[in-house]
Amino acid sequence: MRALTNALESGRVHHAFLFTGTRGVGKTTIARILAKSLNCETGMTATPCGKCSACREIDEGRFVDLIEVDAASRTKVDDTRELLDNVQYAPTRGRYKVYLIDEVHMLSSHSFNALLKTLEEPPPHVKFLLATTDPQKLPATVLSRCLQFNLKRFPPGMIFKRLTEIAQAEQIEFEPDALRLVARSAEGSMRDALSLLDQVIAFGGTKLTAEDTRTMLGTLDRSQVFAIIEAVASGDARAVLDCVGQLDERAPEYREVLAELAAVLQKVALVQAVPDLQLDEAEDIEAYKRLAGALTPEDTQLFYQIAITGRRDLELAPDARGGFEMVLLRMLAFAAADESFAVARVARPVAVPAVRATPTAPKAAPPATAAAGDWNRIVATLGLQGPASQLAAHCALIAKEGNRIRLTLDREGETFHRPALEEKLVQALSAHFGESIRVEIAPVSEAVDTPARQQKAAAEDRLQNAKRSIDSDPNVRAMKDIFGATLQPDSVRPTE
Repeated sequence: MRALTNALESGRVHHAFLFTGTRGVGKTTIARILAKSLNCETGMTATPCGKCSACREIDEGRFVDLIEVDAASRTKVDDTRELLDNVQYAPTRGRYKVYLIDEVHMLSSHSFNALLKTLEEPPPHVKFLLATTDPQKLPATVLSRCLQFNLKRFPPGMIFKRLTEIAQAEQIEFEPDALRLVARSAEGSMRDALSLLDQVIAFGGTKLTAEDTRTMLGTLDRSQVFAIIEAVASGDARAVLDCVGQLDERAPEYREVLAELAAVLQKVALVQAVPDLQLDEAEDIEAYKRLAGALTPEDTQLFYQIAITGRRDLELAPDARGGFEMVLLRMLAFAAADESFAVARVARPVAVPAVRATPTAPKAAPPATAAAGDWNRIVATLGLQGPASQLAAHCALIAKEGNRIRLTLDREGETFHRPALEEKLVQALSAHFGESIRVEIAPVSEAVDTPARQQKAAAEDRLQNAKRSIDSDPNVRAMKDIFGATLQPDSVRPTE
């Protein structure tokens, strides 16, 4: 509000102000404070005294030059014209005549036209203070003639701090978690938070407990949400269903449970992305850190997406609990698939870099013949790309005799046996051995144990391991037993 302070201190105050924001964030309160600042008997100031007759009368709602209007109940053009008929007259008591119009977006189009005429040529002694929760409904012509201030929601931590101060001042015994629940339920509205606090006090009596607050507000115990996510993270389908059974005893609104689930996962994602991020003090920080360590960032994003999609589709389920269980089992299914793929990964042979001999360095006499593993290591270090790498992968080493290398070419690699590709292979081998290499490639009709065939066999092994892992996964078995699920074999793919 620096702009308002500077305007008041300089004496250059705009004729119309628009305060926007959600309910209960202080739009009309700030407007009334501004009215006091404009009419305080100590002078126009950003800090009205609150003690003079003008300030007291504004606080008590009886200041004659502050005209407060609820636009929701006065939408007709005749009402607006009647209201604005007296604009031309000077203020009776104060320095300015102030019109405070709440929920101004409720005015009709004709009423806006009547208001616009006054905003275009305002008398110097009149100030308009407009408040609305929906500024998009205001005509652009009205918006352009107002200084607009958007009031933000109160963060839960700030609401919690204020509620704590009030409870302590009123000497009310309370559990901190009870006030945290109220702060979270207020959804950024301080006014709603105070109303809820009054209701909780009336409900709980001499002491505010978290249990009574949850009962009164009808909210979910967040520890149950944490338990559900931890059960999903552990991959324990039975524990997940047990959590749902305990949750169902309270007859919750499962759509709201999924919303709470998504909210928790969103905080977990923040902690994973920025570990030292300072979350709102009203949150259970340790629980979020625990979940951030139990889930991978990928699973967090996946579960969040499943939760919000499941919330949208819940009304299509035969019953709410069954739909909620399916959302959780969907999380388990995708997490189980990722885990199975990870288990099925087969480490590729690590290429051991060969020691490249320099022209001046003595070289050990190479063996007359080699096994297939030597050629695998050589091919892995050649750095060939594209078709040239395929030519090398479909060859097998017969022998290296001096600077001559004899290879056999598998029948599956005949497509790659071209002079240009053979020349690239010769250049790569020459660089590898540090001498000019001659290559002889002999195509053969029978199958040869080449790197390409070994890679193909390894890929098939990974696929079979992935299928076995998924078939033996307890979560997959549980879905088969409970829901009669079937596994589509063609959908299984091992990850590299």
